[in-house]
Amino acid sequence: MIVIIDYGMGNLRSVQKAIEHVGHRAEIASDPDRVRGASKVILPGVGAFADAAAELRRTGLGEAFLEAVREGKPCLGVCLGLQLLFDVSEEDGLHEGLGLLPGRVVRFAPAPGLKVPHMGWNTLRILRPAPILAGLGPDPSVYFVHSYHAVPEHPEDVAAESDHPGPFPALVWRENLMACQFHPEKSQRVGLAMYANFAAL
Repeated sequence: MIVIIDYGMGNLRSVQKAIEHVGHRAEIASDPDRVRGASKVILPGVGAFADAAAELRRTGLGEAFLEAVREGKPCLGVCLGLQLLFDVSEEDGLHEGLGLLPGRVVRFAPAPGLKVPHMGWNTLRILRPAPILAGLGPDPSVYFVHSYHAVPEHPEDVAAESDHPGPFPALVWRENLMACQFHPEKSQRVGLAMYANFAAL
């Protein structure tokens, strides 16, 4: 069973519907034990990093997600769910993340004419063949909504990048853990293919 973690901050039903659309079942759960019993886990998120990190700690859902990753289960972070994987975020101060990937989360640097948040369709530049990218072909387009992005300590953790205006990590991947800064559930055919690939792992 695929479990989508409900910690009060995410477009959970949209993710669930996308997975159901590609022929798989997904359960939305706020009970850490349900997360522990999952075969695959999705950590979605929309909103402020500090609030999300605090809620994951308070509920025990963060620890349950860490256990799933350590046990080798396929785990996927989406949008804020990607940022929470890193050590720390600079959004509204310094706030500790889950520490699964070394690095920090920073705001897009000001630049003439640059709009923040980065919102809309953008192209992925694939650097490494992450499992959820299988069959997508070169330069797929996906949908972003974010003002902050990750700066990984290890470049090899980045599987795909996009530009706004310079390159930033759009997809990270380490063994059974992967995460996308964009929203697959808003990325039409490409996003559905990614969820299908994840569900098939």
